[in-house]
Amino acid sequence: MDAWAPFIPPVPAAPAEPLRLRQFLRAIRTNALTMWPEAAYRQPLIARPFLGRLNVLLNDPDDIHRVLVDNHANYRRSPASIRILRPITGQGLLLSEGETWRLQRRTVAPALAPRVLPLLARHVAATACDALDAIAARADAPVDLLAAMQGLALGIAGRSMFSIEMNRHGPAMRDLLTEFAHRHARPHMFDMLLPPSVPTVRDIGRRRFQARWMRLMDGVMRERLDQAPPDAPRDLFDLLHAARDPESGTGFTPTQLRDQVTTLILAGHETTAVALFWALTLLAQAPREQAMLAEEASRIRIDPAAPMVDAASLPRTRAVINETLRLFPPAFTIVREAIGPDQFGTIKLPARSVVMIAPWVLHRHHAFWRDPAVFDPSRFMPDAASPPRFAFMPFGAGPRVCVGAQFALLEMTLVLALFMQRFHVALADTRPVLPVAVVTTQPDHAPPFLLRAR
Repeated sequence: MDAWAPFIPPVPAAPAEPLRLRQFLRAIRTNALTMWPEAAYRQPLIARPFLGRLNVLLNDPDDIHRVLVDNHANYRRSPASIRILRPITGQGLLLSEGETWRLQRRTVAPALAPRVLPLLARHVAATACDALDAIAARADAPVDLLAAMQGLALGIAGRSMFSIEMNRHGPAMRDLLTEFAHRHARPHMFDMLLPPSVPTVRDIGRRRFQARWMRLMDGVMRERLDQAPPDAPRDLFDLLHAARDPESGTGFTPTQLRDQVTTLILAGHETTAVALFWALTLLAQAPREQAMLAEEASRIRIDPAAPMVDAASLPRTRAVINETLRLFPPAFTIVREAIGPDQFGTIKLPARSVVMIAPWVLHRHHAFWRDPAVFDPSRFMPDAASPPRFAFMPFGAGPRVCVGAQFALLEMTLVLALFMQRFHVALADTRPVLPVAVVTTQPDHAPPFLLRAR
């Protein structure tokens, strides 16, 4: 491969024409990235009827700003997302609405404030160094980096949350998370038609899963609570356990605490794992970019005892992270249901219409990006022009922007820099790695990688 040639990562082809209903439903269940036609990547808005309601895809930054910021109170989570995600997140921050959400947000946000990042960075660096040592021990054979990044991200989530190793609990968590993704997370037509209060046959399996998942999380929390109380916060659990709503002084009940813990572990580890996997996959196919990152990482020392690194010292690494999040956003779509009517240009939006804001489409839209299909981290370097605010949103936007975004960026930057310090990475075969989106943007297969110590 020419080290200087622009690299266009392979993706599923967009359909030339809008999908018919049966095709659309199949795309949602098998690979949601294939449900948007070619026109979606060039037009500001796509509208179509869907199961008796209007379905609108918004690409105009002003329209997106209206839904997520100016008129956000008029939009709520879709019934399908609530039905699918509640068994694994409970009543945590991700799915709560209204005053319940505002109270939870006020209480959780201080635990993930910038002042807490040095504490969490120590857990990230210590876990990453241990994981990279384990990878190095078996790097003489092809390595499954998807599994390795999933294990690493889960280890970081567990250690950051509980200050405990995940060797004992990690496999059970990973098994249940895999089961959820494969058996319970794929939407069915009834998930979209019926309100969450009306159960379906699929909900029986989801509720059985929920009982096992929450039982596991309760057990991990009990183990953590059995430890002697600390003199100072050691991790996110200590911070959440001590958190109080700044207005009312109210803390979380045990069930509320569990649901927040579960939500943060799920959202925090799954998205960073796939983002790190895609970053390494892109670098394996872009030798020049990988060499630039390795050179940049070689100039710094990341000490697990004091791992905070000024982002200015890793600008190319951060740029690769952002470009990875642009091309392969883990959260590929945001779905909202209109509570009351609204209007976008000439399109009148009735109540109960479905509004979609798709980072997958936005991040590849020809109105906002030059050569949108090309892997080009230079577009995120400090001297580059910034994209429109609502054209790049891997963590969402507005009041419901991901509360852990800064922690996720720190984690991905530290892990990628440490990886580049240790290894040169290459793909072991030439089979294209294609993205498949159901819950997050996953690869269609786990490719083998060849690692060489630097």
